[in-house]
Amino acid sequence: MAGSRAVLPDSTLTDRVPPHSVEAERGVLGSILLDAPRVVDLCIERRIRPEAFFEPAHAALFEIILDMHNRGLGIDLNTVAARLRDIGRFEEVGGHARLVELVESTVTPAHAEYYADIVHEKYLLRSLIDRCRESIEKCYRAEQSADEILNQAEQAVLEVDELRAGAISDWPSLVGQVFGEIEQVIERRGGRTGISTGYRQLDQILLGLQPSDLIILAARPSMGKTSLAMNIVEHVATGANCDSAYGDFRPRPVLVFSCEMSKEALVRRMICSRARVEWAKIPRGFLSKAEHGRIVAAVDALTKARILVDDTAGLEVGELRSRARRVARNCPDLALIVVDYLQMLHCRGREREGRQQETAAISGALKAMAKELRVPVLVLSQLSRNPENRDKNQTPRLSDLRDSGSIEQDADVVLLLQRPCRIKNHDESSDQRLAIIDVAKHRNGATGIIRMNFEDYCMRFEDRETRGAEEEPVAPSQGAVDE
Repeated sequence: MAGSRAVLPDSTLTDRVPPHSVEAERGVLGSILLDAPRVVDLCIERRIRPEAFFEPAHAALFEIILDMHNRGLGIDLNTVAARLRDIGRFEEVGGHARLVELVESTVTPAHAEYYADIVHEKYLLRSLIDRCRESIEKCYRAEQSADEILNQAEQAVLEVDELRAGAISDWPSLVGQVFGEIEQVIERRGGRTGISTGYRQLDQILLGLQPSDLIILAARPSMGKTSLAMNIVEHVATGANCDSAYGDFRPRPVLVFSCEMSKEALVRRMICSRARVEWAKIPRGFLSKAEHGRIVAAVDALTKARILVDDTAGLEVGELRSRARRVARNCPDLALIVVDYLQMLHCRGREREGRQQETAAISGALKAMAKELRVPVLVLSQLSRNPENRDKNQTPRLSDLRDSGSIEQDADVVLLLQRPCRIKNHDESSDQRLAIIDVAKHRNGATGIIRMNFEDYCMRFEDRETRGAEEEPVAPSQGAVDE
């Protein structure tokens, strides 16, 4: 059938000369030889690198110039020529005649910015062509699934995007923007500047979850970190538990990557938590009329919430970023991204370097995602066993973050969660509801200890001293085990 005939790649796509401008490359190099102190810094600012030059001789010359700059050597026609002779690469760049030609062909170094922008733009176009050609070849070989090729292609385009020079903001405009944010806080007479967690004490320290922040919530197993994260998701998505002191708070969409629990288990947990009903009662049919009514009300509220759940197991961090980027494009008001949990992620290409290096790459990618999307990213993480061997209270520390010190380095906020009742001989183990959150790191604010209540039977955290009498729990028939 004609419709099934394979279409071969157009030869014109491979026979064409890649985008480049020899004149602009000469202009950059000539400008450097005439005014090195200014033009070399300008090239570094615009992320011009040796491979940005199409002509091999130009790329080699720029590589030598950068090396001289890093060594603090003077750069002009004579010093560059001498350096090339010393390292035996003089003829590689065309000898003295080529250097003189570069200087003579440059009318003035004042146009160096214009030349550099052209060189960088052509380099981006060539890089994009290379990435697209690789994707086309993968499609024809068909050795991978379409989803895998699509994710790799999107990641490859992202890598090209990261080659773009970061724009330096106009300082007066930046000051004005921040002053506007300060004015808004003053008009509210204080309060949060980010997304409210729904917990008064936590918001007082963090001032809400800030855009572009990477927030790590870490604990040993069975301390309730998933429960706390999902309680925060519920508050953000439904607009619940907002103190009027923290300004207007409307329901906002939340994206959850659940690498451990299925989406059905996550929904069951959220319904029971919001309704304050023990899950074990439901299969046995022991629900009272009041409990059934609370479940119906919880389902109604959660149905209206905008919570997007991805429960793909063994997710690769590049694929996670790709999926988050697509959601952010469709949800411009995305308020929060939650990842449960960091140690379940993988980083393609870094597995052989050891778990520490792989974890460092994962945490760096998550921080980059938060900055790119300008959304707070709450990431759950395991702690090592060190607290269990430290003292009877087993107090966790930042150094206990599992697998890599890069997690602590990349994080803007680190929350260490502990429940004394789970620790034998703890000074406060008799308080079955006490949960302790240590704000151990806060890059832009205060740290401190927060004491909260945790209702184990419905897996719900609450502010310790503010819960109303009408919210007193019904005694559970059987204790639940938090994961």
